[in-house]
Amino acid sequence: MIRKHRTLAAAVCAMGVLSLAACSSTGGKHASDTGSNAAPGGGGATTPTMNIAMITHAQPGDTFWDIIRKGASAAAQHDNVKYTYSNSDQAPQQAQLIQAAIDKHVDGIAVTDPNTPALGPTIKKAVAAGIPVVMFNSGEKDAIKLGALGYFGQDESVAGKAAGQRLAKAGAKDVLCVIQDQGQQQLEDRCNGAKEGLGSEGKIEKLYVNGADDSAVTTSIQAKLAQDKSIDWVLTLGAPYALDAVKSVSGAGSSAKVATFDTNPQLVTAIKNHQVQWAVDQQPYLEGYLAIDALWLYKYNGNTIGGGQPVLTGPSFIDSSNIAAVAKFAAQGTR
Repeated sequence: MIRKHRTLAAAVCAMGVLSLAACSSTGGKHASDTGSNAAPGGGGATTPTMNIAMITHAQPGDTFWDIIRKGASAAAQHDNVKYTYSNSDQAPQQAQLIQAAIDKHVDGIAVTDPNTPALGPTIKKAVAAGIPVVMFNSGEKDAIKLGALGYFGQDESVAGKAAGQRLAKAGAKDVLCVIQDQGQQQLEDRCNGAKEGLGSEGKIEKLYVNGADDSAVTTSIQAKLAQDKSIDWVLTLGAPYALDAVKSVSGAGSSAKVATFDTNPQLVTAIKNHQVQWAVDQQPYLEGYLAIDALWLYKYNGNTIGGGQPVLTGPSFIDSSNIAAVAKFAAQGTR
């Protein structure tokens, strides 16, 4: 049974161009960097500077995380927060980053959790040390029991089921679900949810690829499509891999259609050109913004968001019917 969640209507102020000190336009290729803001003006917070550690499982080259960091930067500037961003797609290293934040006695930690057995004990250590923790993007089912104040993101099983139902409506029979980073539960949940949504009329096969190497992703998908001409849809779990899949379809001489989770500016163009049919949007800008803002609200006003339930930021769909409205936001790196 799908649990009912409390929804959040969040209004995010329109911001100017915001950046982190070493923010890469290609998905955070630096393992860590620091973002900070000067004393805010124009309605920004006048509270003392708060120090927050944001720690994610971002894979190098994945542009999805640039959007999260745009949202985090906007909140940091508004709330007079100085935050340090670090990432590793290897769970043991991510756990070490969490421990480093504990050792620095930061004022708050915002963290993703793609692997609770590996990361959960260290997250609990942060809570036990008296450091407020919020979780976002992954770990939705475990966030509250780990002691997090709240969770901001989508239920990946629900999102996957919605994608599968859309595939079923389009008549999909043989779907290839491409997983770019093996061992991450939220990616498995997307594919498993899609299988549930597709139902008995079609089938879904998983393909594991090395998401850190675009050329390897393209080659792997192309080889599978050349081998199995019955594949009529490719479902990727991130925007860069959807663009790789478009190349693979062409290279294999396949007639398969491409759909994906998540977006970036290049994917917007691909949807406009009908190379990608649609994308599931979890609104990563909102995830990053709320993660920082929630910690500030807790420190300076004792607020918590969600009433003990995850705050869902998705899923919604971006396709040819609404791509024009989304494009202007994607151009500024916020969708």
